[in-house]
Amino acid sequence: MTDTAVHSNPLSRRIAHVLALQPDSPALEFDEHWYSWGGIGGLTQRIGSIIESDQGPRPVGILLQNRPEHVAALLAVLLAGDTVVVINPSRGDDRTRDDIAALRLPLLIGAPGDLDALVVPAPEATVVSIPGPDALPEVRSTATTQNNEAARPGVAVRMLTSGTTGPPKRVDISYDMLARSVMGTDPAAADAPARPRKGVAVVNAPLVHIGGVFRVLQCVTEARPFVLLPRFELKSWVRAVRAHRPGAVSLVPAALRMVLHSELCREDLAGIRVVTSGTAPLSADDADAFYEKFGIPVLTSYAATEFGGGVAGWTLPDHEQYWTAKRGSVGRATGGARLRVVDEHGAVLGAGEAGVLEVIPGQLGPGADWVRTTDLARIDADGFLWILGRADQAIIRGGFKIMPDDVRGALESHPAVRGAAVVGRPDPRLGETPVAMVELHPDADASPGALTTFLQTRLARYEIPTELVVVQSIPRTPSGKPDLRAVRNHFETAASRHAQVHPSGNATAPAAADAPTHSTGHALSGPTAPADVTGHDTADPTEPGTVGRTEHEATDPSEHRSAGPADHETADPTGPVVADHAFSGHNQAGHTAAGYAETTRHRPVDLDGSDRAGR
Repeated sequence: MTDTAVHSNPLSRRIAHVLALQPDSPALEFDEHWYSWGGIGGLTQRIGSIIESDQGPRPVGILLQNRPEHVAALLAVLLAGDTVVVINPSRGDDRTRDDIAALRLPLLIGAPGDLDALVVPAPEATVVSIPGPDALPEVRSTATTQNNEAARPGVAVRMLTSGTTGPPKRVDISYDMLARSVMGTDPAAADAPARPRKGVAVVNAPLVHIGGVFRVLQCVTEARPFVLLPRFELKSWVRAVRAHRPGAVSLVPAALRMVLHSELCREDLAGIRVVTSGTAPLSADDADAFYEKFGIPVLTSYAATEFGGGVAGWTLPDHEQYWTAKRGSVGRATGGARLRVVDEHGAVLGAGEAGVLEVIPGQLGPGADWVRTTDLARIDADGFLWILGRADQAIIRGGFKIMPDDVRGALESHPAVRGAAVVGRPDPRLGETPVAMVELHPDADASPGALTTFLQTRLARYEIPTELVVVQSIPRTPSGKPDLRAVRNHFETAASRHAQVHPSGNATAPAAADAPTHSTGHALSGPTAPADVTGHDTADPTEPGTVGRTEHEATDPSEHRSAGPADHETADPTGPVVADHAFSGHNQAGHTAAGYAETTRHRPVDLDGSDRAGR
């Protein structure tokens, strides 16, 4: 891409600098094949030449997958100063088509198969196909009418969230927020790399989530080569770790437990100095068991898409000094963030008092206001944050948030369904999964398996209930609403009946959450919905946080890099997590069950395992 085509913001300039730094050096490994910085840069330039416009910043929709050509498309849009509108091609065909139609974007980019299935030609849109990393991008159709849709000034990425207190929404992530997250608190003054880094990172956070975008951009801006995995799959992840010996990796809780319960040994993970864990709650028991087995500390953190990165997290020094006393906490303020807990009237509470968490994220820069989360929390006198629960009803399945009303609405759109109720049921590996109770119209006939098949084109696969039961009537409150407590009790009682004790005294674990159970009082076989996990790592765990009393701030941003999202190894929400065997989680009784509002997670050490805290 020519210099004149590069947007003037620090992030775009850094991307252009790195792509031209050493063109022959390896940049990205995919499917055990390396692509050079020059190769990625060349494809980026070809895509950029198609999307260049003299009309000012435009919103550009990309149906993102974890593939090299999709990384190039992402970089091309950012180099041009346009806005990447992230479109998840795996949310369910009907929903994705409706989403694309409602966006009315002037430009759409995607893989040929996704474009065939999901994009209906529109006169106002130019459609660009990216067949592969070694193929030229193709203009499928050109807009024939004027499209005046303009990007909001300064917005780099519009990320679709799953919603926590209402319908899904798109969150605008500015160029400034992204730059602070991946380049430091003063991006304009940050030194550009003089040569590519030697260490290799491993990335399998999905690009349709902000953690994947952050992670890829961090590697690019640091000129760090990385392995790009389509999703978390144990065998391919272990191959990458053994081959490249990264100093820091990240595992969301479901993936961490998969590694923990595998046959891997310390030698397999040799070289890893720290594991970060994000998105979903991780029990302190699992963190301790991982350390005992592999000798690697696990650092958790707290962040949000809206925050532009991490706001709290454990650091290595804090872990060594405080873990025993503070286990269950998500760490202290990082990256210039400020934290406080307020009551229902907005009054600031003291140390140890429980209330609603409010945050001023460091990534938002000077002058940012307090942001109220949907999380209940407490902060102790040393500044450590505990997340006590959620203030909404979202189901968090391995880090992916599911709104029960979305699933209920999809079920009730079936002509045979009179009503449905959807709740979350605890799962030892994924945290919780959706389960559904359905009431049919009189004389209607629809089997649980048929209903599950019906949902497959209307919901993302991780939203499909893992158990669906058809009943004569759903229990209801006096007002006529479904009695969700009774519905939840039904499924919890059924789960306890499934865990039967053998004559030997060994307990039989319930069916894996990946496999839906369909019943009218008993379990039936049915289509498989995959386990889904994701992770987003955003804070720097090598830097200690400071202590406040009712407001808690990170250390002076001038003393260290901002909380930048880094390692987040995660599974594709549409593909199964592949495990060697099923396993049950540790008993979490007595430990904080953390819930997160559109959370990402924090940055481990440095990506090569070095420790800027001097360790």
